[in-house]
Amino acid sequence: MKGQNKKKSMFSTLPGSSKEFMDWSWDRIEPYYKELSGRRLREGNIALWLSDWSSLRELIYETYNRLYVATTMDTTDPEIHRRYTAFLDDIFPFAQKADQALKEKLLASGLSVRGFEMPLQNMRAEADLFRDVNVNLLSSELKLSNEYDVIIGAQTVEWDGKEVTLPQLAPVYQDSDRERRERAWRLAMQRFLADREPINDLWGRLLEVRSQLAENSGRKNYRDYRWQQLLRFDYTPEDSARFREAIYEVAVPAARRIQEKRRRDLGVELLRPWDLDVDPHQRPPLRPFKTIGELEEKSSAIFHRVDPQLGAYFDTMRREGLLDLENRKGKAPGGYCIDFPAVRKPFIFANSVGIHDDVQTMLHEAGHAFHVFEAGRLPYHQQLLVGAEIAEVASMAMELLSAPYLEATAGGFYTPQDAARAQVEHLVQVVLFWPYMAVVDGFQHWVYENQEQAADPNRCDAEWARLWDRFMPVVDWSGLEQEKATGWHR
Repeated sequence: MKGQNKKKSMFSTLPGSSKEFMDWSWDRIEPYYKELSGRRLREGNIALWLSDWSSLRELIYETYNRLYVATTMDTTDPEIHRRYTAFLDDIFPFAQKADQALKEKLLASGLSVRGFEMPLQNMRAEADLFRDVNVNLLSSELKLSNEYDVIIGAQTVEWDGKEVTLPQLAPVYQDSDRERRERAWRLAMQRFLADREPINDLWGRLLEVRSQLAENSGRKNYRDYRWQQLLRFDYTPEDSARFREAIYEVAVPAARRIQEKRRRDLGVELLRPWDLDVDPHQRPPLRPFKTIGELEEKSSAIFHRVDPQLGAYFDTMRREGLLDLENRKGKAPGGYCIDFPAVRKPFIFANSVGIHDDVQTMLHEAGHAFHVFEAGRLPYHQQLLVGAEIAEVASMAMELLSAPYLEATAGGFYTPQDAARAQVEHLVQVVLFWPYMAVVDGFQHWVYENQEQAADPNRCDAEWARLWDRFMPVVDWSGLEQEKATGWHR
């Protein structure tokens, strides 16, 4: 009966894909929200109502996500930028308001379905935070974030007679020639610093928007606003501060020992920033793959060894063009996995240049992707949305679950000796990441608790440098104070 009722409803006329939905105006979308808003809720129809709402949300979210992905794949394409901006102007604000009305309707009804406890908890927090006046500000925030991608995506330098992106210098940082490493590192930093003013200007505009979001919502500051926006129910900012102190007491001494050993093994008096990626025993750098096809092929073999279903998921992504892994000019920085909820499939974005970090990124983001595939079995879109903390369980676990299969004999990348080396280096990086995480977290709390001070980029520089000196021991930054202090830009 549920299927028959749905076929008779207007929701059977929704497009079958986000590609068709991409060109819909709000005038075509709004009637579906109005129908949902006008439908009387009762126990007998709540499941169908949620299903219809989910179908609509999935198309809207997937349309946004596909447009966002397109902007990161090519930050230079004006048509992509136009379509993304048009969505943020013409669809996003109205959909946000319409979704808020439906959240309020559902919460007021007291009705629910099995397995919907967490989505309801999330909705209560979202509905409490929502303000009409903030909708356009949220669009502005997304546009400003996109501006950062454009700035970073354009950064190139000349190296060995060729134009290269800054990520393409990463293999040089592993070169045994210290002078060559230093030249590459300084060249990259010089290019980063050339964009210092545009990034500072962008930061000022972004901070103003975020401060206004918090004020409009009746929150003391953006930190409190963002905490609720991230749906953090189980720990507090004070818990976060205690965790940072625990990192200082436990992880920082361990990191100090690791870095001191690196300095001794390299035989240098001072450990400098360009000494952190080279093998301290003068072994050749790990070069796990030469082509993106090789990265994909060997990753597939590893995932099939972890579990055949995971391997099948990854092969689906390869077949359907759901991977963009190679670094290139005009591409946004970093890596991510994002979902396309209407088709219940993920997309992985990366900036691979042929080093072991790219393998770790692949394993990490694939963990997110497999989570998307598995969560896709759930019936309602609201059930697919999880907090960052639990999302990282799948990704970081996949890094560890895949480690036994890094050897070529298991389908992976390395000799037994290099596979063991890669595993040790990964575990070392896990320890070294904790102090860095404390710097980033502490900086974010300071910025949004002290918004007036943070409006001055020089004060941001000073606070970042203070935290860096506290949590990141051993490495000597003498004469590189500006490069260190502007780390928050990166």
